[in-house]
Amino acid sequence: MADDSIQQALIEDPPNVLKRKPSEGAKRFRRCRSTPSDPTDQKPAENRSVLKAKELFKEIRPSFRLVGLLLFVYLLVGVIIFYLFMDQLSGKTTNRVLDALYFVIVTMTSVGYGDLFPNSDTTKLLACAFVFTGMAVIALFISKAADYLVEKQEVLFFKALHMNMKGSEAKMLRAMETNKIKYKFYTVALLLAMVIVAGTVFLWKVEKLSLVDSFYCVCATITTLGYGDKSFSSKLGRVFAVFWITTSTVIMAQFFLYLAELYTERRQKMLAKWVLTRRITTMDLEAADLDGNRQVVAAEFVLYKLKELGKISQEEITCFLEEFNQLDVDQSGTLSTYDLNLAQTSH
Repeated sequence: MADDSIQQALIEDPPNVLKRKPSEGAKRFRRCRSTPSDPTDQKPAENRSVLKAKELFKEIRPSFRLVGLLLFVYLLVGVIIFYLFMDQLSGKTTNRVLDALYFVIVTMTSVGYGDLFPNSDTTKLLACAFVFTGMAVIALFISKAADYLVEKQEVLFFKALHMNMKGSEAKMLRAMETNKIKYKFYTVALLLAMVIVAGTVFLWKVEKLSLVDSFYCVCATITTLGYGDKSFSSKLGRVFAVFWITTSTVIMAQFFLYLAELYTERRQKMLAKWVLTRRITTMDLEAADLDGNRQVVAAEFVLYKLKELGKISQEEITCFLEEFNQLDVDQSGTLSTYDLNLAQTSH
């Protein structure tokens, strides 16, 4: 059948397409409207499927509130346990509750200064358990907290850079969406510079370290090296460290994440520019002619370009065709509401 020849052409690689003879009467790709219908006209079954999809994504991606609750429980349990076992920790102490919280934070972020450390088998085993649990919790917290913080700040950062930009707010939002990764990177870089300056000044003025030692301690902390020769030793310093260490390590992690994403995005844009600007050859037309009728329509051309850009693969095309065949109950080569109703009732 003609439909089968099109599907086989989509599944096959371009070299295999060139070997086949053109099929006569092959169905052409048709342009379809991508705008969904009015939500009020949807059937209850469709609404239920949409709701199920939303619930599924909520289950996969825990909310910021849930992650915050997990962090709070982790810190609370850690403070209680190490408060009770504080006598089995060695190092400089200030306040029993504050030192317990400080030790949990330093353990969770894997900074590990060494100014407080376990000196018994019990506290060593507890520290091992808390470091693994804490790294899992902080990973979730970094993902949620940093995204929340950056997304709130990047709008202000974008507006500050484009205060004189003419146009509506919708135009501004479109421009921000286009350069989303870049503005997130700039925002995190600005926040990182702020926490570095804040930590350096605090250590210099409050902990009475030299300016070089203060900057050295800040760098060792936010990169989680934690050499231990310089750290927060005063009571006020540890209060500051509880909040500053968590914030700075979160921002540092996101900085490198967005740096990698920015590099990847630039490579993708360079590839896209090359694909879109290079001259089309006869070999390209032959490879794009999926139904083998020696003519390339818009849908075939777009599909060929998407494959060049790596936006779609043969496996994905195969999955799409399998789904299409399942929905095309009457085997007409087109989909209609009649096909959808039959497909839903059959399942």
